[in-house]
Amino acid sequence: MIPGRKGPLFAVVLVLVSCDSQRDRTPALAQAFAGPTTLTLRQDLSTKSPVTATVHHGEALDILEYRRRLIKVRTAGGIAGWTDTKQLLSPEQMADLRRLSDLALSSPSQGVASAFEMLNVHTEPSRTSPSFVQIAEGGKVDVVGHKVTPRTQAPTTLPPPPPPKPRVPRHRTKERGVSKIPPPPMPPAPKPPANWLEMSKPTTGSEEPKKDAANAVPAASVHMDDWTLIRTKDGQAGWVLSRMLAMSIPDDVAQYAEGRRITSYFPMGKVQDDDQVKYNYLWTTVRSGVENYEFDSWRFFIWSKRHHRYETAYVQRDVVGHYPVVVDTSKEEPTFTLILEGDDGSLRKKTFTFNGYRVSLVDSVPHVAPSQVTDKQPRMLATRAQVETKSGSSWYASLKDRLTKLLHR
Repeated sequence: MIPGRKGPLFAVVLVLVSCDSQRDRTPALAQAFAGPTTLTLRQDLSTKSPVTATVHHGEALDILEYRRRLIKVRTAGGIAGWTDTKQLLSPEQMADLRRLSDLALSSPSQGVASAFEMLNVHTEPSRTSPSFVQIAEGGKVDVVGHKVTPRTQAPTTLPPPPPPKPRVPRHRTKERGVSKIPPPPMPPAPKPPANWLEMSKPTTGSEEPKKDAANAVPAASVHMDDWTLIRTKDGQAGWVLSRMLAMSIPDDVAQYAEGRRITSYFPMGKVQDDDQVKYNYLWTTVRSGVENYEFDSWRFFIWSKRHHRYETAYVQRDVVGHYPVVVDTSKEEPTFTLILEGDDGSLRKKTFTFNGYRVSLVDSVPHVAPSQVTDKQPRMLATRAQVETKSGSSWYASLKDRLTKLLHR
């Protein structure tokens, strides 16, 4: 040992030991991921307790303990803290979110939209699902999908409640005496009426159904939310409320929407009019409201050099259309493909072409929708039964095994 170095060396070792002692070494019960953009972990169960750490979306966390809807987790740096169950994602949900991003990257854009105000991007089409990205007011995103869901809380898997306390039987000091006098006999049952067979026959006519219909209680209506799957500039994908977006189509075209909501738009060729450049446009619209389809009308606009305004080259209303709308402007005559429902509910993929003056149908083939991702929600976090199976023993036995391993080192 070098003389004069004992004090500083001891201080460094003491600091390292104290830092290592602050790390929580409790065995992990399961793994989860941070859902929001930033997640605050607190020292205790109270929301006013000191903050121990702040993690970001997608960071892996070890689950250490359950307390009803609150969970104690540990970061990769070994710092533990408490958070709400709704703020965590299971490994299955994180994998689904990555698959959703890959799907959004490979899906064609249905147009660029801007946010009316600060917009939260959710992991699932649910108001209570974690928000991991925020779009600034006026921010631009690509629209790639659409979905309608009931306005209900996102399903969460909470640990099962503790078993009820066993009831302790009360010991009576004195037994009740048995009455020696028997109870009086029951009176005889009344006889049925003489016309009981006629009364048992079902009533005929429409009076009974009308009575039931009049007394029927109307079922409570379920509010539905309209969600849009968007893709950000950096490739992240998530769900936002459709009413918070507006398609960024030029105003001289958007003025013809007639109160409808524009769901997609595409520039379909450049037009040079003197010193200004204009574009022909294809758009789809839907009536105000929440619908399971993406559009009920589509229109093709051309720029008129003679009148210096947009005019309709083709319009079709009262249709049921679905995403995606695919366009191809690389050819001399641009083409676009729409997925429309027939009168029998079957889907057909119709291809149109624009020759500079008119829109013509060139192909119509049956279309089979790709298999949708199952709506079954994966388990959010491990249940207590899974935790007990994983741990395999009680707390005392686990502590005993750890001490035995330390002694045999």
